[in-house]
Amino acid sequence: MGHDAFAHHGLGSAALMLISALHQRPHQTVAELVGTSSVSRATAYRTLRRLADHGLVHHTGETWALAPRALEGFGNNLPDADTGRAAAPAQGWDKVAEQHGTAGVAARRKALHANERATYRAALDRLAEHRSKAVVIVRDGLQILVPALRPDEIPPTWHAPDGRVLDSVTGRPASDWRVATDGRLILITPADQRSYDELAAAHAEAISEWESAA
Repeated sequence: MGHDAFAHHGLGSAALMLISALHQRPHQTVAELVGTSSVSRATAYRTLRRLADHGLVHHTGETWALAPRALEGFGNNLPDADTGRAAAPAQGWDKVAEQHGTAGVAARRKALHANERATYRAALDRLAEHRSKAVVIVRDGLQILVPALRPDEIPPTWHAPDGRVLDSVTGRPASDWRVATDGRLILITPADQRSYDELAAAHAEAISEWESAA
């Protein structure tokens, strides 16, 4: 499935399902393939025609079968049973990917995901610094919280509606992160019963007290 030939704009995942079904049991009708491959009838017809164009499958009457080396991506030039026209045989999965313009898709996706994971880890590291042990000073008998440095600014592209934060890996809003009005993250943990607004207010109050004390 990770091969570029089966990418979205290539043969597609449905082609892999049909090839697998025909490998398990050759000579199936489209109606049978709908059940054994779990694809719709329309998708089955469309995908079988695409595979036939590469010589990877052929049909006799109503039944379909794989070409002898279809699992390796090599088609044959047997004439189509209906038209008598020979298909241009595929010359391996790499060539199929090149023909569909999907060569290199998997490598680019892997590099993108690696970059997203690195960005995500960096964000977690910044959050870990933010959650370091609190430091207080005593002034006139009162304990004053020393506001921790908050190096957790996030790029605007991570901002989601309603003050939420987009997870850099999944691209979906993270349920336990919020963006304060200063563009920084506030992590809400299960152990902290305060709301986001209360956390933001507490942080602002701590800064005000510290600046007054200083």
